[in-house]
Amino acid sequence: MFKKILIANRGEIACRVIKTARRMGIATVAVYSDADRDGLHVRMADEAIHIGPPAAADSYLVIDKIVAACKQSGAEAVHPGYGFLSENAAFPQALEKEGIAFIGPPVNAIEAMGDKIESKRFANEAKVNTVPGHLGVIEDPDEAVKIADEIGYPVMIKASAGGGGKGMRIAHSADEVAEGYSRAKSEAKSSFGDDRVFIEKFIVNPRHIEIQLIADKHGNAIYLGERECSIQRRNQKVLEEAPSPLLDEETRKTMGEQAVALANAVNYHSAGTVEFVADQDKNFYFLEMNTRLQVEHPVTELITGVDLVEQMIRVAAGEKLSFTQDDVTLDGWAIEARIYAEDPYRNFLPSIGRLTHYHPPQESTDDAGRTVRVDTGVVEGGEISMFYDPMIAKLCTHAQTREEAISHMGRALDAFYIEGIQHNIPFLSAIMEHPRWVSGQLSTGFIAEEYPDGFFPNEPDEGAVGVLAAVAAIADGINNARRRTITQQMEHNRFDFAAYRVVVLGEQSVAVSIAGSRPSYTVTLEERGEAMIVTSEWVPGLSVFHGTVDGEPFSVQMRPILNGWRLDYRGVQVQARVYTETEAQLAALMPEKVAPDTSKMLLCPMPGLVVSIAVEEGQEVKAGETLAVVEAMKMENVLRAERDGTVSAIHVEPGDSLAVDAVMMEFE
Repeated sequence: MFKKILIANRGEIACRVIKTARRMGIATVAVYSDADRDGLHVRMADEAIHIGPPAAADSYLVIDKIVAACKQSGAEAVHPGYGFLSENAAFPQALEKEGIAFIGPPVNAIEAMGDKIESKRFANEAKVNTVPGHLGVIEDPDEAVKIADEIGYPVMIKASAGGGGKGMRIAHSADEVAEGYSRAKSEAKSSFGDDRVFIEKFIVNPRHIEIQLIADKHGNAIYLGERECSIQRRNQKVLEEAPSPLLDEETRKTMGEQAVALANAVNYHSAGTVEFVADQDKNFYFLEMNTRLQVEHPVTELITGVDLVEQMIRVAAGEKLSFTQDDVTLDGWAIEARIYAEDPYRNFLPSIGRLTHYHPPQESTDDAGRTVRVDTGVVEGGEISMFYDPMIAKLCTHAQTREEAISHMGRALDAFYIEGIQHNIPFLSAIMEHPRWVSGQLSTGFIAEEYPDGFFPNEPDEGAVGVLAAVAAIADGINNARRRTITQQMEHNRFDFAAYRVVVLGEQSVAVSIAGSRPSYTVTLEERGEAMIVTSEWVPGLSVFHGTVDGEPFSVQMRPILNGWRLDYRGVQVQARVYTETEAQLAALMPEKVAPDTSKMLLCPMPGLVVSIAVEEGQEVKAGETLAVVEAMKMENVLRAERDGTVSAIHVEPGDSLAVDAVMMEFE
C-alpha cells in the first residue's frame, strides 16, 4: 500500500480524498494556487505545495507542475479527484514516466471513453444502446445546421471532451444550432482546451440515470447500483439520489450488466460511471462514460457502504476487490444536494465573495438511523473565487425510505446557514417541498418546466405560517426580556413575556400569544384558536432556531432586520416583523419605499469578465437579441435584450471585470 499520495485537485473533493487516506494511514500532499493559499484542503493535508497563479490553466491544469510536486514531496501516487486533469490521458502517461502511480483508470480507457465521439463507437461495438446522432467532429456552423436538420429537432450540441454541463447546448431550430455551436465550442475551448463538438438527438422528457462501477486490475468488475441525476439546470446536476425511483430490478440489472460489458471492453479498472438517458417507459440509451470519481458518489456510498475512494486507492495499489457482485446490496435511500455559490433570484447567476458566516449542519446519525453527511471544501472567512466551480458543499441525507430521506434533507437544508454570498439553499429547500419531486415524477426538464419564470420563494402554507409566527414571537420575547435585564436600568418596567403580539409575515398579520419559558412554550394563534407546543434552546445570537413543534423537529434560519427577522424555512423566505397591537396599526400606515427605475439599463447580473459586446451605440435592438457575453466561473452567459430599443451608451468593453449590477449599457 502507498505511504504518501498527492491530490491533484482542490476544494471539497480534495478534502474528501484526504479523509479516506487519513483513515487508511496514508500521508497526503495538497497542491494549491494563489487563490487557494488558505483553502481547507491545504490545512487538512500533511503537506502542501504551491503550484502557481489562480487561473486553473496556469496551476491545476499544468501537468509538469503536478509531477514536480510529486517529486518534491516524494508522493508515490496521485488521486486526480474530478475535473481538471482527471480525464486527461496525458496526465497518467506523464506520471508513469516518473514511476508515480495514477489512482484512476488505464490510459487506453481514458482515451476511449473520455472522448464522447469515440466512446459512442465503443459502446456500439459492445452492443450498448446509444442515442441517435452524428459521431464525427463538426467543422463549422453550416455543417452543424445541416446535421441537425437530418437528425431532427431538438438536438444536443456537446463538447467531445466535455463534462459538468460545460460546452453543452440544446437547440430547437437552425438559428439556435448556429449560435449554440459557437457558444459550445467557446466554452469547450475555455474549460477543456479542446473545442471539438458533436450533435445527437435530444430525448424529450428524459431522465438521467447512471451506473457506478468499480473494477480491479485482475479482471473483476461490478456495478454498485444506480443514481438518478435528473434535477439539472443548464445540464449541470443539482440534486442526485440513489437508487432511482424509476427503475425496477430487471431494468437495473440490464443497465448494470451493459455498463460492466462496456468497462470490460476497454479493460477498465478503478471507479467509473456509465451514464444513460432513459425515457419514462424505462427505455435507456448510453450517453457517456466518466473515467473518474463522480461528484455524486456519496449517495452510492451511503446505500452500499462502500468507500469508493478507498477502493480506488486499493485498486491502484494492485489489490483485488474484496467483494463480488452478489455481495452488493442497496440499503435505504440517499439524496445529495449541491450547495452552489449562485443567486437563485437572479436566474442562478454566480456569486463570489467572502463567507462571513458558514455553519453547515452537524454530520450525524440519529436514533432512527437517518444520516446527515456534509462534504465541503470551505470554512468560515474563506473566499469564493471567480476562478473555479461555484460548488460550496455537498449535503447528503440517508434514511430507509425516499420519503424519510427527503424530509431529513429538508431539515438539514434549513439548518445550513451561509452569509456573505448568495447561495441556492432556498431553491433546494423549495424543491424538497415540491409535489412532483416528492412523487418521483422527474425529468431533466424539471427546473425549466416547474420554474419557467425563474425561482421565487414558496408562499407559506397554513402550517408554515404557524411555525414562522411562533418562532418570531418567541425570539422577540426572549430578546426583549434580555434587553430589560442586561444593565438593570429598566427593572421598574419589566417585560411581560406573555404579552399579546402581532407578527407580520410579508403582508399577512398573525396575532400570537405565548405562555411558558425556555425551553418549552405554548404558542396560541389567536384567530385560529390553535395552540402548539414549541420547544427550543434558542438564545439571542444563534443564527438558526432549532426546536420541535408538537414533537416534530424543525429548523428556521434567522437574519435580523428592523423589528424582526428574515426567516427561511422549507423553501419559504419571509420578513417577519413583531409588533404590539398599536405598533402594528401604525406600521400599516407607513409608505413603501419605491425601488429606482433601471428598466432602461443593462446591469451585469453577476461578477464576471466581459467576453464580447454584440451591439454598438445607436444600434436598434429587438427583444431577445444578444447584447453581450459575460464569463463567470467557467460558464459563458449570454445577455439578451428584454425589449425593443436603441442603445444610447455602452460603458464596458471586452476584457473588463465587472461587479454585480454594474451598468453595462443604457437604452433610449
